[in-house]
Amino acid sequence: MRDTKHLANYSNKLANDAKEKKLFRTQRKAVEAGANGTLDYTIKRGVNKNKIANQKILKSIK
Repeated sequence: MRDTKHLANYSNKLANDAKEKKLFRTQRKAVEAGANGTLDYTIKRGVNKNKIANQKILKSIK
């Protein structure tokens, strides 16, 4: 009796956790790429100030 009760509780817990994860997965929102400077780095000092650092600028700095 005790073993089947624990096994039943465990399987119910796993089923509830899976259901909860599935619900959270569908409610996620996509992140906006490049929002708040997360995609490109802006140079803050020097000749290229306020320019977005791309491969051309980074190669010329080295």
